[in-house]
Amino acid sequence: MYMTKFKFEALIFIFFIFLTSSCETIKNKSDEIIKKENKKLSKFIGQPITELIIVMGDPDKEEVSDTGTKILIYITKKYSISCERKFEIDNYEMVIGFVSKGCF
Repeated sequence: MYMTKFKFEALIFIFFIFLTSSCETIKNKSDEIIKKENKKLSKFIGQPITELIIVMGDPDKEEVSDTGTKILIYITKKYSISCERKFEIDNYEMVIGFVSKGCF
């Protein structure tokens, strides 16, 4: 009986180690994807809107922010997951910021 309890506890310990290491691997992979996405999109900062449109195409939506700047929104889907990229454009038609959500 003692040996069975020991085996059970060892099995739970091994499962716990496997579970935590798997979560860490997934987190590392997602962090790397986010880093690549930010690096790719940050190249547009300080560029004219025309450069953004040449590379990304026409936006799916356009909005005006609370501060009066233009927001260009690009929406794509991959594996049924929506990816939304928003670029903020100032009054001089230059890209001044971006937000990426759900993109990988």
